[in-house]
Amino acid sequence: MARISARWQHRLLLWPLPAVLLLCYVLPFAGIAVWSVTLPEPGMANYARLATDGSIHAVLWRTLYLCATVGVLALLLAFLMAYCWLYSSPGWRRWVELCVFLPFWISVLVRTFGWLIALRSNGLVNGWLEALGVIDSPLALTRNSLGVVIAMVHFMVPFAFFPLVSSMRQIDDRVLLAARGLGASRWRVFVSIFLPQTLPGLLGAFIMVFVFCLGFFVIPAILGGGQTVMAAEYVFLQMFQTYNWGIGAAICMLMLALVSGLVWILLRFSRVERLVG
Repeated sequence: MARISARWQHRLLLWPLPAVLLLCYVLPFAGIAVWSVTLPEPGMANYARLATDGSIHAVLWRTLYLCATVGVLALLLAFLMAYCWLYSSPGWRRWVELCVFLPFWISVLVRTFGWLIALRSNGLVNGWLEALGVIDSPLALTRNSLGVVIAMVHFMVPFAFFPLVSSMRQIDDRVLLAARGLGASRWRVFVSIFLPQTLPGLLGAFIMVFVFCLGFFVIPAILGGGQTVMAAEYVFLQMFQTYNWGIGAAICMLMLALVSGLVWILLRFSRVERLVG
């Protein structure tokens, strides 16, 4: 009886988590799934429109393109920062840590407006470039994809940094030293030994960044200025501007299917415990 009682005590301590997940995620998604096939009328008309509507295709392709671009750029920057953090002196490590942790202390809204001030026509970036004589007229850095990509990369670099650091820290330095002792150059050691062992971390970091970017709303809405509409903003416009709840719900289900596929790839080809340390 004591064992049964202890087992039930553990279950009672754990039940709030699945209850919260059920109430906050499962039930709302079930409602969205129902809306996608019942609004404005029952049937698969919303999914048929997803397959034929050119404007929706443009938004989806733009979303995928921007997410992939941000993923690659964030991965490159995070890889350099993680490599420097791992093999640099304690002083440089503190600078890298400051660059990584500082964005977490500032909200995404504040950072987005900061980039808007810096990138606008009379902003800091154009002002500095004109003062240095690099440009004669201001560059268009906002109300387009460029400003959106810059701000999204700035936001996502820390999320790629931590999985890469965790993956790099698990590489046995003795293997690298042995390769150097056998005559391999630093570049050969990096390309043939170090980089292949970080591939699971690279894949995991890219998928994590890509999935996060799929749901971006604030940055494209402010820096895109209505010219770079991504999927999340398009869903908002469909539901709260045109009141087309059915097509908005159908896009949500499509994005859920895409995220589920990416998570499956992450679990299939990367060891999650290596990504989180």
